[in-house]
Amino acid sequence: MSSLRGFHRPVEAYETGTLDVGDGHVLHYERSGTPSAKPAVFLHGGPGGGISPNHRRLFDPNLYDVMLFDQRGCGRSTPHAGLDANTTWHLVADMERLRALMGVERWLVFGGSWGSALALAYAETHPEHVSELVLRGIFTVREAELDWYYQFGASEMFPEFWEDFLRPIPPDERHDLRAAYRRRLTGEEEVIRLEAARAWTLWEGRTITLLPDPGITSGFENPHFALAFARIENHYFVHGAWLEEGQLLRDASRLRGIPGTIVQGRYDMACPARTAYELHCAWPEAEFHLIEGAGHAYSEPAILDRLIRATDGYAGAGTPAT
Repeated sequence: MSSLRGFHRPVEAYETGTLDVGDGHVLHYERSGTPSAKPAVFLHGGPGGGISPNHRRLFDPNLYDVMLFDQRGCGRSTPHAGLDANTTWHLVADMERLRALMGVERWLVFGGSWGSALALAYAETHPEHVSELVLRGIFTVREAELDWYYQFGASEMFPEFWEDFLRPIPPDERHDLRAAYRRRLTGEEEVIRLEAARAWTLWEGRTITLLPDPGITSGFENPHFALAFARIENHYFVHGAWLEEGQLLRDASRLRGIPGTIVQGRYDMACPARTAYELHCAWPEAEFHLIEGAGHAYSEPAILDRLIRATDGYAGAGTPAT
């Protein structure tokens, strides 16, 4: 049996910049790898998660020219935690601006978790500009998926963490936790906003790996990160990400002809495997890898292995390595 592949070597961005996309938003972006090599774009999770140096390492820097960017309101994009003019369709339009800035006709689109939803929305809108899709931890923002994670479902697996998630919300508001959190995350009182942001964000940080990983959880406790992450995630989820119910699976036929790889952890508590399987059924041409002994995080060894095999494979002959 072949050994698991890990991250590519650390690499610095060879270009960083900002892009004014209108509506008061300015995006931070960076490019890494080799200029004029195979173009790719990386879509981070959340929404509101932002990019990190390890995201560059999902691509062979000798073979790829990768665009990474902080989506509206998070990371180093401004305004921090801004919700106005911040929707799925604004982000899809931002991607087209970044593609034009990069000067490429087609690019590989890589997205995990919320990034998989954004990747699907983009590819179903602009299939002619997508050379390949690599998707991980599939999420399509359907009501049942949101209820599983924020109302009842994952709560049964993590009762002690769920108790902490409930703590900022009075019992008489717990019938709709997303709405209750929105009132606090968009309220006037900073102490209440920060308390809600920390509880919302820590719930995710504690539940995305198969086994506890303090290294991941600690990053979710940073107040600056937590405020953007919680506010933007909640903003999107209260509005169903401005998608029709089931839209991303319904329109999967638009992906026909695009080579793709779907990577899903069997024990993903944030984005249960049923959604990935339904995408596989709706888009059977894509390779489907259901990873045993893995949760949600892209850094879990067997998930990372399959992602690296996919990007390495698409850099060459156009099909992922086995």
